[in-house]
Amino acid sequence: MKVFILCGGFGTRLDYEGTLIAKPMVRIGPDPILMHIIKGYYDQGYNDFVFCLGHKSRTIINYFLKERKNFTKIINNKKSNTEFNFVSKNLRFKGSLIYTGLNTGTGGRIKKAYKRLKLNEDIMLTYGDGLSNVPIKKLVKFHYKNNSKVTLTAVKPKERYGVLKIKNAKVTYFNNENRNADTYINGGFFIVDKSAIKQIIKNSTYWEQEPLNFFAKKKQLYAFKHDGFWKSLDTLKDKNDFNKLYNSKKKSPWKI
Repeated sequence: MKVFILCGGFGTRLDYEGTLIAKPMVRIGPDPILMHIIKGYYDQGYNDFVFCLGHKSRTIINYFLKERKNFTKIINNKKSNTEFNFVSKNLRFKGSLIYTGLNTGTGGRIKKAYKRLKLNEDIMLTYGDGLSNVPIKKLVKFHYKNNSKVTLTAVKPKERYGVLKIKNAKVTYFNNENRNADTYINGGFFIVDKSAIKQIIKNSTYWEQEPLNFFAKKKQLYAFKHDGFWKSLDTLKDKNDFNKLYNSKKKSPWKI
């Protein structure tokens, strides 16, 4: 099963760095966050990736074809689609670099890449800015067991700010550390039935809007609850937090 990774966003909250490189190229330790995502899937047995490119696409292309050229062998080079094999000591995978437009919606990126590769199969899908230790094989099993059209991974984000409970203008509860036990959000790491691609109508369609709402109303959208590690890279603070975790003596929490 191919793993689609959405790599086309503008990274507007990353300050100056977001104007220079694609967000998946932001480094955690020596490697871009994109490589950490790839390794997470690879370590669980998945090695076929489709990179849906947009903003600063050349920075991702140059990473594989120039910076890591000693490990990259091009097997097909067409306009807007470069297929390659990546082989290093600890990592072997196939990649497809597909330019899906600068202002295309997330759904449009999926559909463009899917069509360009002439696929007719179920796919995995995630964002190019989030890391998790989600057990992918359990996610896949959950998806097919429920005959789901789309399965997303539901996660509990750590609150960015202190949570207050107020009664009669007095604070009765304050928590600046724990997650909100009742709140789940879309953490990416999807399994998508091939028929679900048809619900992406326009290039401007956002996957998180019409398609997911359609399947939610049809009761064909399932949530795989993951209470382990999950974190997205949205701001410079997130980058710094990731690097603190990476540089600590402990095992990186997104690794299986």
